[in-house]
Amino acid sequence: MPHSSVAADAGVGYDCRELTQYSEFREAAALYARVFAYTEQEYALNANLLTALARNGGSAVGAFADDGGLIGFAYGFAGCDASGTHFHYSQAAAVDASQQGRGVGQALKLAQRDVALRWGQQSMRWTFDPLLARNAHFNLSSLGAVGIAFERDYYARPDTDRLVVSWDLTRDAPRAPRSGAPVTLTREDWGRVVHADDADWIAIPARADELAPGERSVLRRQLESAMTEVFRRGDVLVSASRVDENTAVYRATSGKGTA
Repeated sequence: MPHSSVAADAGVGYDCRELTQYSEFREAAALYARVFAYTEQEYALNANLLTALARNGGSAVGAFADDGGLIGFAYGFAGCDASGTHFHYSQAAAVDASQQGRGVGQALKLAQRDVALRWGQQSMRWTFDPLLARNAHFNLSSLGAVGIAFERDYYARPDTDRLVVSWDLTRDAPRAPRSGAPVTLTREDWGRVVHADDADWIAIPARADELAPGERSVLRRQLESAMTEVFRRGDVLVSASRVDENTAVYRATSGKGTA
């Protein structure tokens, strides 16, 4: 299958395309380790593995600055769940710290989208920490993915709870950011389902990294209960917005007709 370039907005000083050279795969693996501050070998990426993924239903895309340097990277593979639903699974996206806030992450996701569609995959899934409000806003409100499941200890170790999202690749992208949030939710509402303004909401801290480890652990269990309740009744999470400097909220709605 041929590898095609995927260009981002030429005016922002970078472009996205598929990785094709061994040196690019090695550079991507190094960027991945640097961005996430991984030093243990168990978290390392293998350039041969990335090459094989890109040739067999997967994706390996990079964002390159005008000088040719790699500033962002994302990769994924063909996935299938227990019900037989097929999708493209985006394992990770990494953007150099100096380049964040320039739309590189969205450009990488759109590049992955094009690759997945070429493989015949019509949806994409990935996971993220549901306590990270900024990630939640990007994934749900900006990209238009929906939260479909809560997975406790996703990576088989403590504190790796993840929210699984699904993104319908057949819809036009990018879509206008989803917005809207109640103005009444506060810290006391964190981690529980609240019905307000004719909708259901789940509040989380705007900056979870400022909480003590014990507080985060308690909140994770409360969030697990709240999200499990939402998903059990067939709803999905469709947006995430900040209420104020302390609180952000997910909005839940019926899952009918969504990705």
